Amino acid sequence: MDLLLIGLNHTTAPVEVRERLPERENMAYYPIVLTGPIAAVVIGGGQIAERKVQGLLQGGAEITVISPSLSPALQRLAQDGSVRAVLRNYLPGDLADAHLAIAATDDPAVNAAIAEEARQRGCLINVVDDPQRCTFHVPAVIRRGEIVIGISTTGTSPALARYLRRHLDVLIGPEYGQLAEILAELRPQWRRREHPECQPGLAWDRLIDAALALLRVDQVQQARALALEFVHHAVQEERRGTKPTDSALSWPLND
Repeated sequence: MDLLLIGLNHTTAPVEVRERLPERENMAYYPIVLTGPIAAVVIGGGQIAERKVQGLLQGGAEITVISPSLSPALQRLAQDGSVRAVLRNYLPGDLADAHLAIAATDDPAVNAAIAEEARQRGCLINVVDDPQRCTFHVPAVIRRGEIVIGISTTGTSPALARYLRRHLDVLIGPEYGQLAEILAELRPQWRRREHPECQPGLAWDRLIDAALALLRVDQVQQARALALEFVHHAVQEERRGTKPTDSALSWPLND
């Protein structure tokens, strides 16, 4: 089965994963979430490895970088303890404790050897510029607090993925991250309702639209109060014997 992983929070590395298949036309991808802590090994010390490390750090990974030399940025990360650096070439066995690995050397033979070790160990592997040896691709990512959006062309066009990320980056502003934080605070109350199986989707959509409009003009407390009122209204409806359907929860969002 082919798997696509897109990460969601600070302990999550956004990746897309598949089982290696011989022909691209037979590939398919499935979105799931890879949660941490993630033990990652990046082999290579140049700018490409640097970018991969930065993405893994955002996902809360525990990273080992293996390379005889490191870029200035990777040197700084090693010095401040953000990554563990092993200053030598790759050796068989380097992936013994890894959940995922990235081969980013400039030697195709070394990258192939890394991919083979990963295959034998059942370790997820990304080989730079060699999609046929990859069992995962790294999507272009947008982060808004606890919201993580991965954009992938399944390795066919990183340039298109970057283009889509730039456009979505404009459309999805910081207010979405703020709203996710507010709704996370209210989620325990919502789940403790008598009928948690009832999910009034349209009412939620109205709440989200209204709260986002408030957040866009920096009315954070008003947005939080609106969301709290929404949940309280649902609880009151249940106490009166009404399941929280869309019709029951139209107030106060339909004024």
